[in-house]
Amino acid sequence: MADIIMANRRIAMRKIRQVLRLALDAGVSRRSISRSLGLSRDVVTDYLTRAAAAGLTWPLPPDLDDAQLEDRLFPPLAVNLHRKPEPDWSVIHQEMKRKGATLQVLHEEFLADQPNGIGYSLFCERYRDWTKGLKGYLRQVHIAGERVFVDYAGPTIGIRNPETGEVLNAQIFVGILGASNYTYAEAHWSQQIPDWISAHVRMLEFFGGAPEVIVCDNLKSAVTKASRSEPKLHPIYQHLADHYGLLIIPARARKPKDKAKVENAVLVVERWILFRLRKRVFSSLAELNAAIIALLDDLNDRPFQKISGSRRSQFEAIDSPALKALPTTAFEYTEFRKVVVGLDGCFDVDGSFYSVPYRLCRKPVELRITANLIEVLHQGRRVASHERTASKDPVIDPQHLRPNDRYFGMWAADQELAWAATVGSKTKEFLGQLLVGIKVKEQGYRAAGALKRIEKEYGAERLEAACSRALDIGARSLTSVRSILNTGLDRQKVPEKDIQEAAFHHPNVRGSGYYH
Repeated sequence: MADIIMANRRIAMRKIRQVLRLALDAGVSRRSISRSLGLSRDVVTDYLTRAAAAGLTWPLPPDLDDAQLEDRLFPPLAVNLHRKPEPDWSVIHQEMKRKGATLQVLHEEFLADQPNGIGYSLFCERYRDWTKGLKGYLRQVHIAGERVFVDYAGPTIGIRNPETGEVLNAQIFVGILGASNYTYAEAHWSQQIPDWISAHVRMLEFFGGAPEVIVCDNLKSAVTKASRSEPKLHPIYQHLADHYGLLIIPARARKPKDKAKVENAVLVVERWILFRLRKRVFSSLAELNAAIIALLDDLNDRPFQKISGSRRSQFEAIDSPALKALPTTAFEYTEFRKVVVGLDGCFDVDGSFYSVPYRLCRKPVELRITANLIEVLHQGRRVASHERTASKDPVIDPQHLRPNDRYFGMWAADQELAWAATVGSKTKEFLGQLLVGIKVKEQGYRAAGALKRIEKEYGAERLEAACSRALDIGARSLTSVRSILNTGLDRQKVPEKDIQEAAFHHPNVRGSGYYH
């Protein structure tokens, strides 16, 4: 509102100067002046009368600016002694910096000291006008292909594990070219150095070239020691800069305007990508990134509102030709660590556990870690390899387990029934009835193991006979099968059932002849 008033005031002062020039210098009539400048004759007369009263002639003094001319033509009125008091706006501004401060509460406190003070609406308007004169900012001019700004979005996106139902939050990395606003975004598991470096590599491949400078925030994966004059970069981040021949300049601490370009890009990504994905359920990081890339293409192709073209057209015309060519070999993040394998045959990398062959329990091994892969080296020889994961569930290769542990870990009821079928149909039927009643895996594992030990002790033929005898008499326990084998009942012929009729006569006993 104040800007509009000032603009109108400048226009009015220009017309006043034209009125004075035409009337006092050129001798143009008031009627002609009013038609030429679009003013009423009364307004032209008022301007000339005020100029005469102020003793102004044409040409005006060269050092007379608009503000001085306005003061001479329109002298300020006498001060209103009944004007309502206003607060000290510098004090109000300092109070607004406090957590939880609002203009409404500060106005109430002001009225408690000055009951006749200005109202709340005027209080807010005067405060906003006062703050406009506090500080100005330098407009940044971005040279084509010079700078890329990078940061993380605040919101994350959950990815549900389809097997366990566990939900892990993916971080959203955002990069933007300064001149064209061409934007890149991707999801990865953390803000740790492996994901941070890999995101840069994929971003530069997306741009198809390298800039002169990358401007980043002061997160630990990028800067090990923040400083305005001599910040210390993470060694691996510096290695990436050397590989691509670029310079990394961290923004000053708590100075977001140093990277205002990416701050705005983060806001755009949150609105045009993350908000549109809020209702979708993702089961993998690759699925989420595929959805982000699809919406990212739409974002970069979206026409600008105030200028012609889009981010993509500006990129192709401005930034792309100015970027440096990428090296022939892609940069790969590599980190080496030394760890000691635990008693459970696993080692820890950033909170996730991975297995090694059981023979290496409690022994030191060397890890070669990349963004997607972990290789285990022992005495210079690779003994294991795993894909990296952010899940807390251990990543265990069954071949790394002891034979007994491997059998238990891979145990399945179908496999046991297949074994029982090789012994005989009665053994399979008996084991099937045992497995029906199990509630936990250990019960079935123990039952099948016990039956296998009986088969080794007595042989498959006797076990089949014992299971047949147990099924005939309705026995449903391993104890019954072993009892049958111990007493030799499996070798005895099953007695036939004899149906004997009563050997005496009674009026209530009809006998078999009654039914035939």
